[in-house]
Amino acid sequence: MSVLLRDRPGEWTWARRNGLFLANAIVFLLCFVGMVLAGWRVSVHDALLHRQAVESLWGFLTSGDFAEATFENWESEFLQMGSYVVLTTFLFQKGSSESKPLDDDAPQDADPREQSGEHRAPWPVRRGGVALVLYENSLLLLFAVLFVGSIVGHVIGGAAAYNEEQVEHGGAVVTGWQYLGTSQFWFESMQNWQSEFLVITVMVVATVWLRQRGSSQSKPVAAPDTQTGD
Repeated sequence: MSVLLRDRPGEWTWARRNGLFLANAIVFLLCFVGMVLAGWRVSVHDALLHRQAVESLWGFLTSGDFAEATFENWESEFLQMGSYVVLTTFLFQKGSSESKPLDDDAPQDADPREQSGEHRAPWPVRRGGVALVLYENSLLLLFAVLFVGSIVGHVIGGAAAYNEEQVEHGGAVVTGWQYLGTSQFWFESMQNWQSEFLVITVMVVATVWLRQRGSSQSKPVAAPDTQTGD
């Protein structure tokens, strides 16, 4: 076991240093493959039930139904994390490990311009100017781009799936822009958005009184309930 955890005494292996990323990436891939296979089986079942041609796996992967289902979920995740990044910048929750301290200065609030001469500082910090402005907001920018991209994918896939149903029932087809104004689009979005903010709300409040020893998301087990931050 020690061979798997360390390259040599005192040094962690690459896998150990990146274990959190690897575990989540592997679980994501397994769940994504499971979603693809299960969704295709549902598509095949529906086609047989309605005496229609069965889609190939590739046909299912390029269908509006698959794109809508995938991007609909991704957009809610990126919205959740992006908004959480913003909200935790300005708002506080007394006693929660998810909040910055109420009275003490938080390291995240330090002005990076004061560290521009530090040789170990990231390049944008040493460079300053526009590069630094973008870098100090880069986490939010990333989630914003991913959210907008997921919305676009949801609209394109959702409109395609919506139009298929419309044609089958003799209804009028819509453009992607018109699909944005349908109740269908907002139902698909809101049913995911509400669950994401529910989880965050529970997490913020639960960490005031509950603990998980060893987790970076929890305060120390012996910390008082009023301690804010981890």
